[in-house]
Amino acid sequence: MEDSKLKYKVDSSFLKLKTYCETENFKGWDPYDGLNSKIFQALPLKHWDLARLAWIQGFKRSPINFRKLLLVPKEHNAKGVALFLLGYCRLYRLAEKGCEDFGTKEEILKQINDITGLLLSLKSQGYSGSAWGYNFDWQARRLFLFQKHTPTVVATCFCVEALLESYEITKNEAVLKDTLSAADFVLKDLSRTPHGNGIIFSYSIKDGNNTVINASLLGAKILSYSYKYTKNKEHANMAKQAITAACELQEEDGSWIYGLLPVQSWKDSFHTGFNLDAIETYQQNTQDYSFQKHIKKGTEYYLEHFFEDNGMPKYYHNKTYPIDIHCPAQVIVTLSKLGIFKKHETLLSKVLDWTIENMQHKKGYFYYQLKRGMSSKIPYMRWSNAFMFNAMAHYVLETKSVEHGS
Repeated sequence: MEDSKLKYKVDSSFLKLKTYCETENFKGWDPYDGLNSKIFQALPLKHWDLARLAWIQGFKRSPINFRKLLLVPKEHNAKGVALFLLGYCRLYRLAEKGCEDFGTKEEILKQINDITGLLLSLKSQGYSGSAWGYNFDWQARRLFLFQKHTPTVVATCFCVEALLESYEITKNEAVLKDTLSAADFVLKDLSRTPHGNGIIFSYSIKDGNNTVINASLLGAKILSYSYKYTKNKEHANMAKQAITAACELQEEDGSWIYGLLPVQSWKDSFHTGFNLDAIETYQQNTQDYSFQKHIKKGTEYYLEHFFEDNGMPKYYHNKTYPIDIHCPAQVIVTLSKLGIFKKHETLLSKVLDWTIENMQHKKGYFYYQLKRGMSSKIPYMRWSNAFMFNAMAHYVLETKSVEHGS
């Protein structure tokens, strides 16, 4: 597609998405929010772990959305709100460069301030530092229940990054202080397990098995942000230990499995993207570039195994379906973070073009997953639309900055 036609297509797509999300006030459903059903909560089945697990999986796997019928409300999700905040911060930087295609500086700044306040109001209470969880109960496969707002390192990391981006624009010192306390959550409330020459952080306060590689790296990412602003050497050291363990777990070809348990041995696209982003963020925040070879190998594997020549994104390294909206979204964000967006702009443009053509509804929202059979085209706010909003904001900042002399 010609550059001018693609730019028009991306602009039109993004404006439709932006309008949809703003009209919904950034509230929506989630693949895992089944237990928010008022019907289920009125049943005695809610006390049975296997019933909770089956109920959640039924909602997640069904291509038909029963949430309205079964009284699942649309709500704010902290991670989703953080992704919107990250996106608006990108749009503010674009407006600073003179491009106001997606809003004036004043309009976008108001959104940043409003969403920052919303995100801080969604904090989980009672922990050693600022922390965030999800707005629904979640029954884990290993049969323990994460109650709603139980903080996780994943949700917390996205919120920390977004709030620090907001701080860099607003210079609100209260936001900075509140956000940086998340390092205490990581060090005092998460567990950590020695592994090789490093450590692995737990996914959550309730997670006794520290096995998820990307989650541990997101803990390191939080600590590296703390070091950037406070120069607390303990935080840099603990972050480096988590990065070390993850890099030792990287396979010779540059790939990572998801986690250390037998049921976590798959390799997928967007968690690979999370890993690369976290390691690069650590390097930028600490000026310690000793893990660059791992980033190089990981990036080569990422680009070679998860994207077809026509831009179609793959979920797994060895099979295509389901095609999940996280995959095209995260590659744009990751390559932007790595500073190699321009080098791979042709691929990223193909990926985004394919995604708009195949995974966006005429109303503006993006689908959850495409499958060989019946696809799930439910408009999940966090999983689908917030991720694509952030990705498209990164894309337009990278591409339009050139047009405006940067």
